[in-house]
Amino acid sequence: MFCVRVCSGLVGFRTATCVRTLHSLSGITVAQVSLSLKTKSLSFPLSVMSLKKNLFFFVCQGTRDYNPKQMAIREKVFNTIISCFKRHGAETIDTPVFELKETLTGKYGEDSKLIYDLKDQGGELLSLRYDLTVPFARYLAMNKITNIKRYHIAKVYRRDNPAMTRGRYREFYQCDFDIAGQYDAMIPDAECLKIVHEILSELDLGDFRIKVNDRRILDGMFAVCGVPDDKFRTICSTVDKLDKMPWEDVKKEMVNEKGLSEEAADQIGEYVSMQGGMDLAERLLQDHKMSQSKQACAGLSDIKLLFSFLQLFQVTDKVVFDLSLARGLDYYTGIIYEAVLTQAGVAAVSNEAQNGANAEESVSVGSVAGGGRYDGLVGMFDPKGRKVPCVGVSIGIERIFSIMEQKAEVMSEKVRTTEVQVMVASAQKNLLEERLRLVTELWNAGIKAEVMYKKNPKLLSQLQHCEESGIPLVAILGEQELKDGVVKLRVVATREEIDIARTDLTSEIRRRTSEA
Repeated sequence: MFCVRVCSGLVGFRTATCVRTLHSLSGITVAQVSLSLKTKSLSFPLSVMSLKKNLFFFVCQGTRDYNPKQMAIREKVFNTIISCFKRHGAETIDTPVFELKETLTGKYGEDSKLIYDLKDQGGELLSLRYDLTVPFARYLAMNKITNIKRYHIAKVYRRDNPAMTRGRYREFYQCDFDIAGQYDAMIPDAECLKIVHEILSELDLGDFRIKVNDRRILDGMFAVCGVPDDKFRTICSTVDKLDKMPWEDVKKEMVNEKGLSEEAADQIGEYVSMQGGMDLAERLLQDHKMSQSKQACAGLSDIKLLFSFLQLFQVTDKVVFDLSLARGLDYYTGIIYEAVLTQAGVAAVSNEAQNGANAEESVSVGSVAGGGRYDGLVGMFDPKGRKVPCVGVSIGIERIFSIMEQKAEVMSEKVRTTEVQVMVASAQKNLLEERLRLVTELWNAGIKAEVMYKKNPKLLSQLQHCEESGIPLVAILGEQELKDGVVKLRVVATREEIDIARTDLTSEIRRRTSEA
C-alpha cells in the first residue's frame, strides 16, 4: 500500500490518499482509491480520479466519465428512443447550451434556484439551460413557428444535490418529444403517452406505470379545499414531493412552512390518495366539491377523453389517473404525466446487485419520463403574446441508463463496443502490404473492417483479438490464397473456414453479418 499526502492547490484542504496496486507514479487511472477532502465544515467523497505527478484529477460532483462499454449501452438506448420518435413523424432541432438568464427565470417555480448562472462575459447575463422545453418555446416564438412535431436530445444542467446511484446528475441528457400546434383535444397528448409506453416496453426495464393528472384539476382541487390563490404554486410544489415523502411530512410542510390551515391540508389529503381510470374521472365529476370548480370539471372531462384515446392506442393497462401527481414546473397548463418503474420492476436487478455491493450502490430510481401540456409558454416569448399550444414528454435517459448498466453487470452481458464486421489477418510473415490492400478494398465498399498495426502479427494474436472484441469474421490471407485469388473467411464463433473468391468477399461479409 502506498500513501500520499498532497494539497492539490486547494487552500485549507488536507488530502489523505490510499492507493492500492500502483504500477507507476507518472500517470495512471486509479480504480481503488479512497480520498476525502476535509475541513472543519466540509467533507465529501470523490469516486473517479487519476494520479499524475502527485496531483489529483477528478470529475466534478454530479458528472461522470463513460467508458466504451457504457457508451455502447447508452447508444443502444438512444437508438431505441430516436427510432420511436421518428416512427411517430418527428423531426429534430438543436438550440444553444446557454440562454439569456431572463429567458429561463420565472419558468420553473421553486426549482429556479437550481439554474446555473454564468459569469458576465461581455454585457449579457447568461445561464445554462435547465431543460429543453423553455428553449424550444423560445425557438418557436423567435421563428414564428405555429406547427411542428420535433424531438431534441441534448445535455441540460441543474445545480442540484447529485444522487449518482439514482441517476440524478448535475449534467445529463434529456430526450424530448413535443407536438406544437392547434389540434383537437387530447389526440396529441394521447400520442405522447403512447410514445412513453413504446419506449419503456422496448427497453425492457421491468414493470412500469404512467401516472396522469391535469393542472386544472389540481388548481380546482386547491380552490375547493380552501387554498388561497397566491399559494397554489407553492402548495403544488409540495404535493409534487409525495413520490419522495410520506403524506405526514408533506402535510407538515404545507402547514408549518407554507402557512396552510390544517383543515385545508386534510381535505387535500383525501383527494391526493385517489387513483383510478376513466371511472375515477366520472366519479369526481359528480363530487359535490369538485363539481363546483369549472377548471376541475374541464380537466376531468379531458381525462375521460384522454382515456378513450388511450384505449384505442392499447396502453390503458399501464396508465393510471393519480390525483397526487403534481409536477411543480410553473409552465404546465393542462394534462401532466409521469412514468415510474414499479418496485417490482427494479427489484430483481437491485437484489442481485446487493449480493456483492452495499444497498446504497444498487439501482434506485423514481421517475423515468415526464411531461405535459404547456399552452402558455410560447406566448411568454412572443412580442404580441400569441400562444402556440404545446404538449410534450421528456425521457429520463440517465435513470434508464443506470438500470441498463447495472443489469448488464448483473447478467454478465458481453457488450460490444465496436461494430467491426471483419478482421483482416495474415497467416504468414511479410504480408502487411497485402493486408492493407484488402482492408482498403473493404473500407471503400462500406465494410467495417480492422487490421492489426504490426508488420508480422501472430495469427493466434489476431484471432484472440477478434474473440475479445466480438468481431464475428476474420479474412485470412496467405501466400497460397494470394496465388489462388481467394480469401479464407473464418467464422469466429464456430471456427468454420471457407475459401471465398476475392471478388465475392464483400457480398459474403454483408450476407453473413446481416444474418447475425
